[in-house]
Amino acid sequence: MNVNLTPQLEEMVRAKVTSGMYTSASEVVREALRLMGEQDRLKEAKVEELRREVKRGLESGPSEPWDVAAIKKKARAKAAA
Repeated sequence: MNVNLTPQLEEMVRAKVTSGMYTSASEVVREALRLMGEQDRLKEAKVEELRREVKRGLESGPSEPWDVAAIKKKARAKAAA
């Protein structure tokens, strides 16, 4: 497989190999793809957690109106105590 990189990405790959962190450009690309796959899995896990939380909220029952002034009053009384 041949891949075309921008000059900036090509320089980054060369710098990684030159630094001794990697032995070849292929190794750099494999590591980058592995990290991208890991990021994708983390994003999917976050989306799944968000879906569970939304479902939990929807299943918790109907929403109730709330009075901001009453909440502030209660918090101020608690802070004063």
